[in-house]
Amino acid sequence: MFGLDKLKDFKKNAEEAKARLDSITVEGVAGADLVKVVCTASKKVVSVDINESVLRTGLKPDIDKLVAEAMNNALAQAESVTESEMRGILPNIPGLGL
Repeated sequence: MFGLDKLKDFKKNAEEAKARLDSITVEGVAGADLVKVVCTASKKVVSVDINESVLRTGLKPDIDKLVAEAMNNALAQAESVTESEMRGILPNIPGLGL
C-alpha cells in the first residue's frame, strides 16, 4: 500500500526536484548562434540575446523565426532535464509502470 510516509517522501522529493529544476539553465540557439535563449529547466525564460547583425537586417519575419527556433530548442532541452529529474522520483510509485 502507498502509505502516508511514502506520500510525504514523494512530496519532499518533488519539492527538491523543483528547486533543482529552477536552478538548472539550458541554452537554445538558432541561426548559427545568432539568437540565443536561456531558460531554466522549469521552463522560465532567463534571457534572449539577438546578435546585432540580425537586428541590422531589419527583417522582422526572419528575426521572429530565429527567436522561436531558439526558444523551442531551449524548451526541448528543459523538458529533457525535467524528465530526467522526474525519473528519479516517479519509479517508486506503484501502478504507474514507469
